[in-house]
Amino acid sequence: MAVAAGKAARVASRLRGGGSALPGLVAERVDPAFLTHALADLPHGIVVVTGTNGKTTTTKMLVAILRQHGRKVFTNPTGSNFTRGVISSMLGELKLSGRLETDMAVLELDEAHALKFAAAVKPTHSLLLNVARDQLDRFAEIDQTAKLLAQLAEQTTTGVVLNVNDSFVSRIAGHVPAGVKVAYFGVDPSIADRLPELQEADVRFEDDFAPPAATATDGLLKPKDDRTFEVRFGDAADGADNVGPLELKQRGLAAMINATAAATTAKLLLGNDFRADRAVTALETVTPPFGRGEVIDADGQPLELVLVKNPAGFTVALGTYGSTPVTTMVAINDNYADGRDVSWLYDVSFESLRDKGVALTSGVRAYDMALRLKYDDVAVAEVQPDLDLALKRFLTAYKDEPKRIFCTYTAMMTLRRDLAARYGLANFGEDAQP
Repeated sequence: MAVAAGKAARVASRLRGGGSALPGLVAERVDPAFLTHALADLPHGIVVVTGTNGKTTTTKMLVAILRQHGRKVFTNPTGSNFTRGVISSMLGELKLSGRLETDMAVLELDEAHALKFAAAVKPTHSLLLNVARDQLDRFAEIDQTAKLLAQLAEQTTTGVVLNVNDSFVSRIAGHVPAGVKVAYFGVDPSIADRLPELQEADVRFEDDFAPPAATATDGLLKPKDDRTFEVRFGDAADGADNVGPLELKQRGLAAMINATAAATTAKLLLGNDFRADRAVTALETVTPPFGRGEVIDADGQPLELVLVKNPAGFTVALGTYGSTPVTTMVAINDNYADGRDVSWLYDVSFESLRDKGVALTSGVRAYDMALRLKYDDVAVAEVQPDLDLALKRFLTAYKDEPKRIFCTYTAMMTLRRDLAARYGLANFGEDAQP
């Protein structure tokens, strides 16, 4: 009954133009134990990917690697990372029996909803990416987010993958139950000086955490240049399991780190079946998830759509995408899914935008963003809070120029839907969460 009700809601939701989470809510109301029933007895387990930044991209990369190895993988591709969103994604693949017929599940989950998921279905593996200030009205300070990730690790039954360069995440090793494998991913020491822009400054730990010596399942990112890198595994003296050199379609150090996390997790999951050449093939073909550096052909000119949602993420985005001056729009909302508190914008330096300035600010906090840019001496040509009007103005007034939009989550979803309608792009559910 729950499957039938959910499928009916899914059809109705699509007819009205969106709503990736509504069908899951309907199914869950009919059967509160829906997740437990649908995910029972998957032969190769259930992987939860969570953390502040990089969940969607890393999940997509991990799924691509596993599928390249012949695994049949269920995932939640819309980015709806609440439990009801996971159920909604399942409904398209479930038969009326209510069982998911797949080898394994790889699920992106919001930091808080990962625990709600684990209360219903214990993950066999968890990939814990990082901790940063994000949606302070929901998560309070970073200590609270780190606590959520530690609690997820405590409920994981087979293996946990941790970011060795994030002081909050690496210390979660002490919370992993006995008998559960711990693997680490991170960057080669030669580029450690590039990490501060990617993570929170951390001065609160008196002890220096030292992870164990690298093993065959610990992956380190070693860049060759700005676009090419490889993932090296600890005790593989012959380099047989090293992944790369390779080049991603998505730019920047953050994307390389996400790829390292995905490759490390895949190696832990696949064991002796892991093949480096298949991982390379998978990673090189992965396209950026919508809004995460996605490039859209807008009337013959490239338009980059870049999600920003916290100081670390915006700083990385400016460093990665802002290095080449193009016509820029910044769209800031403060809806629930964005986080109500946007004071974090004052922890971001916008000096890199001075030379060309910003063509438009938009969204609920359009004027707040314009004021913030003024403090960094960045000229703003126009302020238009209405996203639809702002996008129309941006596309027409600057039709013959390369363009870029930095946007918070709900602003990105609105803009992406408008762009999909205008340019015939694939669309995504309106209730997905960041």
